[in-house]
Amino acid sequence: MNQGALEERPIGNSSCVKMAQTLLLDYSISFHNLLSSEALEAARICANKYVTKTSGKDSFHLPVCVHPFHVIRINKMLSCAGADRLQTGMRGTWGKPYGTVAHVNIGQIILFIRCKDANTPVIMEALHCAGYKFPGHQKIIVSKKCGFTNVAKGDYLKLKEKVLQNGAYIQFIRPKGPLEQNLCNRPSPWTG
Repeated sequence: MNQGALEERPIGNSSCVKMAQTLLLDYSISFHNLLSSEALEAARICANKYVTKTSGKDSFHLPVCVHPFHVIRINKMLSCAGADRLQTGMRGTWGKPYGTVAHVNIGQIILFIRCKDANTPVIMEALHCAGYKFPGHQKIIVSKKCGFTNVAKGDYLKLKEKVLQNGAYIQFIRPKGPLEQNLCNRPSPWTG
């Protein structure tokens, strides 16, 4: 892997946390900025190390939400005696690729961590430590939703019979439609 490049895959255990116990902590930025791939990777490693050391490697799920697509370029200049005789100045200044950055808007989520409610102080401290890798001010937001769904935690416990868990998301069981399809979607009483 290229040194400094952001690793694509999320870290942690995505299936370790049950839906009802999920806490989602978002890390968003307060102003429009460019974040380098090196800064994103450093923040990811910092948060991963802190959470793994304090609460275990299977207690969280951490994906990075932004990706550095924008290529920045540099026009290298000589800085020695007589450099003005060797260079052409600003003529033909299309530079060589220097690195990649991610465009981040105000309020956009940079990364988030899914964990159990008991690990909240550990996760908040991990996100706080990861924030030192980015310029500017960031916010840690504790989500009131259950998992990646749009359902609040209290409502999810009430809807438990009307929804199916589909990984980190949910599917609503509809009482209408073909009977065969509805019977396939209903949870089996033998699976527990």
